[in-house]
Amino acid sequence: MRTFWCCVAAGVIAAGCAGPARDPAPAPEGLSRPLKVTTTIGMIADAAKVIGGPHVVVTGLMGPGVDPHLYKATQGDLAKLRGADLILYNGLHLEGRMVDVLVQMASRIKTVQVTETIPHDMLREPPEFQGQYDPHVWFDVSMWKYAAERTRDALKEAVPAHTAEFDASAAAYLAELDTLHAYAKARIATIPQETRVLVTAHDAFGYFGRAYGIEVLGLQGISTASEYGLQDVDRLVDLLVSRKIRAVFVESSISPKSIEALVAGARSRGHDLQIGGQLFSDAMGAEGTPEGSYLGMVRHNVDTIAGALK
Repeated sequence: MRTFWCCVAAGVIAAGCAGPARDPAPAPEGLSRPLKVTTTIGMIADAAKVIGGPHVVVTGLMGPGVDPHLYKATQGDLAKLRGADLILYNGLHLEGRMVDVLVQMASRIKTVQVTETIPHDMLREPPEFQGQYDPHVWFDVSMWKYAAERTRDALKEAVPAHTAEFDASAAAYLAELDTLHAYAKARIATIPQETRVLVTAHDAFGYFGRAYGIEVLGLQGISTASEYGLQDVDRLVDLLVSRKIRAVFVESSISPKSIEALVAGARSRGHDLQIGGQLFSDAMGAEGTPEGSYLGMVRHNVDTIAGALK
């Protein structure tokens, strides 16, 4: 399965790099207007805006509360993709239901997987995810730097005239990522080791757990397309009660029902389990809020987790 999807991703990238015979549109380098960039998830849109500055107009298809695992492109999305000079997507099967659309668009528009330069030995390959890599790479801030650098390079390839500006803004952004990475490590380390357990609806925080030293458990698997049953709930309730875990967390892009079932199960056994707050997993917060940026989203998650479990 992993080989199949790697081939699909490679096909998208190869098509996006096709020569003029397959791309009748004028070269973006000659544009007198800002580059039109369309992205899938908000985290990529945010990086493109920060690095591109006034030289780009960025449109993100998936806004707050949207689950990319289950997302299907609308007719409006197709129009935004067709009107783009550059398309940026996460890959690693995150946008599983958009693969055909991305392949189609790549035949005429430069289409880039921003995670393609991440070394494979850094990627998680959970056995329950059918041999695929875990796509939630943005939860390890040090790994998200690869995506930021690939975004920078894609912009430079599209508009070489602004290379210096893209390099400067990317350098500043990468420095902010280094600071955030260090902050997350220090903040999570304040949680007592015995209660340093992060429980959410689906297993989106694997990279976060590995990078910042916290055990991560989810009712569902890597993708929200997977299902959970009563046995999964009972198993987690047993763990939460036996280890006296204080809090579990809901996600902004997933129904809270599964987490509420954990709370009810624990309380029925005399354990006062609380919902520690809402985390942003597969989508950022609303535009204009601190959580509406990648840096603010990660900081919010770190502070919410540490505050509830400390």
